[in-house]
Amino acid sequence: MTVTDENRRSRAHVDGILIALVFAMSLFGVVAVCVATFSPGSDTEASFLNHIFESSYALRQCLFLLAAPLVVGVIMAFPYDILRQRAELFYWISFILLTVTTVFNRAQGVKAWLDILWGYTIQPSEFAKLAMILILAKSLARQDRPLSDLNSFIRIFLMVIIPGLVILLQGETGSLLVIIFLFAVMMYFANVSLKTLGILAAIAILGILSVYGFMLATGSTDYRLARIAGWLSPELYASDDAYQQTMSKMAIGSGGLYGIGMFKNGAISQLNYVPADWTDFIYSTIGETWGFVGCVSVLVVYLLILIRLLYLAWYTRDKFGRLVIIGVMGMLLFHVLENIAMTLGLMPITGIPLPFLSYGGSNMMTNMGGIGLALNVTRNRSISIPVNTPQTLHNPYRIHKQFRTRRI
Repeated sequence: MTVTDENRRSRAHVDGILIALVFAMSLFGVVAVCVATFSPGSDTEASFLNHIFESSYALRQCLFLLAAPLVVGVIMAFPYDILRQRAELFYWISFILLTVTTVFNRAQGVKAWLDILWGYTIQPSEFAKLAMILILAKSLARQDRPLSDLNSFIRIFLMVIIPGLVILLQGETGSLLVIIFLFAVMMYFANVSLKTLGILAAIAILGILSVYGFMLATGSTDYRLARIAGWLSPELYASDDAYQQTMSKMAIGSGGLYGIGMFKNGAISQLNYVPADWTDFIYSTIGETWGFVGCVSVLVVYLLILIRLLYLAWYTRDKFGRLVIIGVMGMLLFHVLENIAMTLGLMPITGIPLPFLSYGGSNMMTNMGGIGLALNVTRNRSISIPVNTPQTLHNPYRIHKQFRTRRI
C-alpha cells in the first residue's frame, strides 16, 4: 500500500458506509418488531402502515428510529477533545444514575429501569457502557503497556468492578457481561500483556464460579440460577425455565429455508408462544418469518458493520480514538453473539437485546450513541497534526501501523 493510499484511508471523514449499514438494519428492525407484535384476529391483508399503527411497540420503535439521527449527529458533532478530557465526568454521571436506579427502584427482581415522563423508562446500565468505553479508552491510551504496573492495574480494575457490582445488584447480569467483554477486547488491542490478560481472565472465571457455587450451596432460588439450570437441562424445565428457549428454537426451525412470510395467522410469533419475541428474542421472529436466508442475511450485515468498525480503527492513528472504536465494536459483538446464541439455546438467557433490531429506546440510543462515537473519531482524524496520546511502538497483535508521535 502506498503512502497516498494510507493517508487517504486515514483522512478525516464521516463514514457513509457505516451509517448506511446501521440505518438499513434499524429499518428492518421496525419491520421485525411489527411482525412480532402482529395480533391474532388482525387483518392479514392490511397495508404495512396499518400494521404499524396497530402495534404500539412498532410505533414506538419508529419514534426511536426517528430520534436516532439526532443522537448520532449530536454525539458525532461533540468536541472530540472534550470527550477525551471529560471522560471521567461521563463516567461519574453514569455511576450516579446507576446508584439512583438501584436505590430508588422498588420493583421486585430486576431493578434496571428508571421512570421518566409519560410512562417511559430509561435503562442507565445501557448508557454506562458508553461511559465505560470513554474512560477505559482514556486510561488505556496513557501507556504503551497499560496495566504493567500495580497502580494502573488496581485503578483500572476498580474502575470496572465498582459500577459492575452496582449493575449486578440491579439484576442486570447481561449488561455486566457486556462491559467485561468490551473491557477485554479493548485491553487486547491496547497492548496489555498476555500475562496480565491471563490473570484477569482467571480472576473473572474464579469470580463467576464462586458466585455460582455459593448460590448452589445456599439453595438460592435466583432467576439467573434457574436460567442456567434450564439451559443445561432443557428437557427437565421445558414448561418453565427453559420454555422461552424451547419455543424460540421451534419458531426458528419452523421457518425452514425461506420462512413462512409476514403477518401469517397461526404463526408461533403471532400466537405469542415465544415470550418477548419483539425484544430479546426477536431473532426467533426473524427465523420464523424469513427463514434460514433471513437469519444468515442478518448475520452478514452484522459482520459488515463489525468489519467496518475494525477497518476504521485500523486507520485511526490516535490511540484514544482507536480504542473508542474498538470498544464500540466489542460492545456490539458481544450483544450479537450472546443474543443469537441464547435464542438458539447455545447460551443461557441473559436479557441482552439484539442491536438495532430489538425493541427498546435505551438500547437503540446506546447503540446509536456508540456509532456516533465512532463517527466522531473518524470525523476528527488528522494525518498532518500529531496526536497527543502515546502510540504503541511494539505490539505483535496490533491493528495499526507504527506511528511515532509526540508524548505528553
